[in-house]
Amino acid sequence: MSLFKARDWWASVLGEGEEFDQGCLCVGDVDNSGSGYDKIVVGSFMGMLRIFSPHPAKPEEQMEADAQLLEVQFPDPIIQVEMGKFVSCSELLHLAVLHPRKLSVYAVSGTAGNVEHGDQYQLRLVYEHNLQRTACNMTYGPFGGVTGHHFICIQSMDGMLMFFEQETYAFGRFLPGFLLPGPLSYCIRTDSFITVSSTRQVECYRYETLAVATDADTRQDSDQQSKSSGKRLTADWTLVLGEEALDVCVPHTSSAMSSIFVLGERNLFCLKDNGQIRFMKKLEFNPSCFLPYGSVSEGSTNILMCNHNNMLLVYQDVTLKWVAQLSCVPVAVRVANFPELKGLVVTLSSDGHLQCSYMGTDPSFFTAPKVDAREVNYDEVDTEMKMLQKVIRGATKTQDILPRAETEEELTLTAIVSSNLDEVSCAVIPEMNGMPVPSVTVKVKIKSRSAVQSPKMTVCVQPPLAVTQDQFVLDSMGSGCELVVRFSAFLNGHYPPADLCGDIAVSYSSATELNPAGIPRVSQCKFNLPLRLVCYPSSAIKNAKYKITVDTNKPPVNLNEVFPDFSEKSENNESSALGFQLITGSKVIVLASKTSQRYRIQSESFEDIWLVAKELVQRFDQHFASLGVKDFRNSFTGPIPLPEYFETVDHHFELRVNVQKYQDLLSERAVQFRAIQRRLLTRFKDKTPGPLQNLDTLMEGTYRQVIALADAAEDNRERLIQAFTRLQSATHLLILLLSLWQGLGSEQTAILEATLLPLLQDTPQLGWEESVDAAISHLLKTCLSRSPKDQAISLSTGPLTIPKDTSRLKKHITLLCDRLGKGGRLSLTSEANVPTTVMMPAGCESIPEPIVEQEEEPRLQQDSAKYIKKKQPSKRIKSKSGSQRNLVLHV
Repeated sequence: MSLFKARDWWASVLGEGEEFDQGCLCVGDVDNSGSGYDKIVVGSFMGMLRIFSPHPAKPEEQMEADAQLLEVQFPDPIIQVEMGKFVSCSELLHLAVLHPRKLSVYAVSGTAGNVEHGDQYQLRLVYEHNLQRTACNMTYGPFGGVTGHHFICIQSMDGMLMFFEQETYAFGRFLPGFLLPGPLSYCIRTDSFITVSSTRQVECYRYETLAVATDADTRQDSDQQSKSSGKRLTADWTLVLGEEALDVCVPHTSSAMSSIFVLGERNLFCLKDNGQIRFMKKLEFNPSCFLPYGSVSEGSTNILMCNHNNMLLVYQDVTLKWVAQLSCVPVAVRVANFPELKGLVVTLSSDGHLQCSYMGTDPSFFTAPKVDAREVNYDEVDTEMKMLQKVIRGATKTQDILPRAETEEELTLTAIVSSNLDEVSCAVIPEMNGMPVPSVTVKVKIKSRSAVQSPKMTVCVQPPLAVTQDQFVLDSMGSGCELVVRFSAFLNGHYPPADLCGDIAVSYSSATELNPAGIPRVSQCKFNLPLRLVCYPSSAIKNAKYKITVDTNKPPVNLNEVFPDFSEKSENNESSALGFQLITGSKVIVLASKTSQRYRIQSESFEDIWLVAKELVQRFDQHFASLGVKDFRNSFTGPIPLPEYFETVDHHFELRVNVQKYQDLLSERAVQFRAIQRRLLTRFKDKTPGPLQNLDTLMEGTYRQVIALADAAEDNRERLIQAFTRLQSATHLLILLLSLWQGLGSEQTAILEATLLPLLQDTPQLGWEESVDAAISHLLKTCLSRSPKDQAISLSTGPLTIPKDTSRLKKHITLLCDRLGKGGRLSLTSEANVPTTVMMPAGCESIPEPIVEQEEEPRLQQDSAKYIKKKQPSKRIKSKSGSQRNLVLHV
């Protein structure tokens, strides 16, 4: 932000909805009045040409309309306007107007009026050239050293320079290596043209070289140009900029020396006329336009530069002399002389704000009022100081990074899931495995405490679950308003989900006194979908491959009372057995023991047990809480089913490895396919055709292999998504069993979930295996370490890459369960990192465990995953030095 603002002398807004660019503005005595004062000529892309002679209005008057001398509507867009001596046998200034397919030269004349309407101005066409190619920009000057006249050079969109010697077309030349047109300027001293090519380098072409080069009536290849008459066009010199150029300008300030100014995207370059760099200025802003002009200091040049921050900067070479604030972002800037003031800065924005301003300051007559001195009451100051210190101490007690949420949010969300399934299902897939796919309606109530602007609601569920609509654009809500939004959730994949929870987030803006536009805020809530959405009641079977037993401390209950929504249609009316048939999975059976307080959950699929086990534990808690039982507790006595869990891990890792294999094979076949294509192309281009030598058959076979590999890779990707969801279900089940086994609290369970479920989805850069291995290694070296000495070991900070196999990961998971079984406590605070040590008697022996830091860990047997909650007696063992010592056991 500048301290000073550019002082407005005259301003006008041109048209409505018109567009302008850097070539649409020029200044000069276009009507040849001889007064030495300039007029402003503006052309727009809408084809409107305007000429202004601005003068300031008195403070008490409106700006007079007679500042606009002429306004003409052309049928074609105006790309550029220039003033020069473009008519033969005349040294008066004429106006050249460049259209996409036409160049027109006009004479502007004024007639003095005899009535109050004032002078009249007319625009007379002198001559015009119809262009065969679409024009981009133009430049003019005394090409070839002519005196008293100006020739015009037009650059087309396909790289052709077209030269016009006033009323006649001279010749045209194609620029070599052309791709996109760039800025174009003419240097009078060296009689050369300066442009910036698409290769980001400045190129200089002499007029003499262009005149004798190969004719460009039709664009020819470089080989044909060398064989035809004329010389091949080459640049006189080039200079690599390394960035795109916005504009090129060659101010004519001295006949002994000329400078070429190039405005880049990040730098300003000043070059000598031989291509050497005089100086370069690195810009700390985004420039929009510039204008070099003569300086009062010998050997230096002043530069006006505008940027996209509405700033006007004045440089003397590389030294910043002045900065002023503008009201808009200019695309063109000029310096003009007017009757009442000389050296005004004329700026034009892209939307038509034409402004004449000068740089200076207005004196400020404001005087700060005198502050009345008052005596200091030290008692009040001391009381205020104590109060502020109390507030500071209260604020520094917590070290939360994020600010605490307000006690009462401005927007309250309440999600209500319907207790009944929809009568007409909204599922995209109406039937899976011979069973209809149901849907359930979720109603969201949005209540605002104060006015909110532009609320947008987003619904997120875990795949393969889906909703009928996940994005809602809501109307702005006033204070106390309430809004209800409904959507349906359903199963949309051929595998069971890992979680039935969903998230709802509403983003909105809340206006304040300091920010009327509104501060962005977000309100969130969660909802749980019913188990009936993914499974149906089924008959119970007695035998299954995977079994898990959950213990309780209360007598067995009737399962029909715990699951009333599944017992109504169940084929088995017994209260001790209940069957759940997953729509896209296997059958899960819950059996209640008639003599003990145990419940068995069994299924043919290990990960399918998760949803039913979670629902069983939650419904047990709700059932006994409704009966007023406060000491109810679920537990698990083991063993932890790690071998079954590791099967799911290995299957997921195998599919991840296959992804890399398919990618490598596809790369090899693609290289082979391109090589065959090149061979065939060479054969087809040969003037003397020869046999293909079965290259076409080889290419067809390679093509089939590429398509087959692509299909296999896509199928593997879909299977990997399903495998990751099943791995999430198995991991959730493992976390549940560990929490029931060791009685972990909510905080420790959250740490365990963050450790074993760090990702929502697999990515090619980061996968589940390496993320979980790093997280478990961190826990084993911190809160689950065997001694404080192990905590001092620096943690590995190397990049996470896919491992060679899962043996290390499985060892770390086994060791994590082992240390939790010995009483280890999960915590993120440094005070709780050191485990409690208990001295064991001489007749006890600790459970041997491998050291995490050593790579040569002994391979664990499968029975290492069997845990017994009771601790084993340990014996005295000898160290390597032969001395005896007592072992300590961490609990």
